[in-house]
Amino acid sequence: MPSISRKQYTTVLTIAGSDGSGGAGIQADIKTFSALGCYGLSVVTGITAQNTAGVRSSVALSPHFVAEQLKTLAEDIAINAIKIGMLSSESTAGAVAEALRSIRPVPVILDTVLKSSSGTELVPKNAKKVIISELFPLATLVTPNLPEAAELAELETEPASKNDIEKAAVVLKEKGGAAVLIKGGHMTGNLSEDYLLSNKGSEWFSSPKITTKNTHGTGCTLSSAIAAFMAKGLDLHEAVREGRKYAIEALQAGAAFSFGKETGPLHHFYRFWS
Repeated sequence: MPSISRKQYTTVLTIAGSDGSGGAGIQADIKTFSALGCYGLSVVTGITAQNTAGVRSSVALSPHFVAEQLKTLAEDIAINAIKIGMLSSESTAGAVAEALRSIRPVPVILDTVLKSSSGTELVPKNAKKVIISELFPLATLVTPNLPEAAELAELETEPASKNDIEKAAVVLKEKGGAAVLIKGGHMTGNLSEDYLLSNKGSEWFSSPKITTKNTHGTGCTLSSAIAAFMAKGLDLHEAVREGRKYAIEALQAGAAFSFGKETGPLHHFYRFWS
């Protein structure tokens, strides 16, 4: 009998922390992958006790176990792209870098999560040096917001203009990342503007700001969407463009919902729910 040719899933792996409220972290990443037609895999770095009001506490998993999760998946399953989020410690960041170097190279989107949306520190200061020295060189794209860009680039003040953002992107790219997307959502004004600097050139992306308090997990969702589109074969600039479009539409759809008492999530499945 002739052999049956079976379909293959497009897979995206998230390496991040768990958010029990489902708005950010592992949960938001997998929702995003699924909504965009990819099969989500996960490596959990830590567990948080949080709700829409913020992070109450967190527990980090051991670096060895984090690396073991990644290696176990890679031994068995073809991974098409990887998104990295919250890394709980210096040792965890190093263990993830070491494990990544041992598997087949794929696009890696590094979302430099340093604090929660409510301002809780999620990454100790000594871990930031390891993230830069060990993970930046492995990343296809690094996606800091403005406060993260200022901290990672060791700037005295947060970028406040397009010129400031462009200069910060150059500094971060020189630290080893193949490309940098600085998210300008914290800027004042009526526009949300993000700046991409890659080996192919630079590009500004602009869209009207959406008035909503349901913004929890916006950064996680954007970086995961970019990873999903790269897993499906889009080049970096097109993946960023399509990822922004998805995140913006999910943000807009989520504005219509009431969820919890404070900052609610995006609506990741807006394309499918009536």
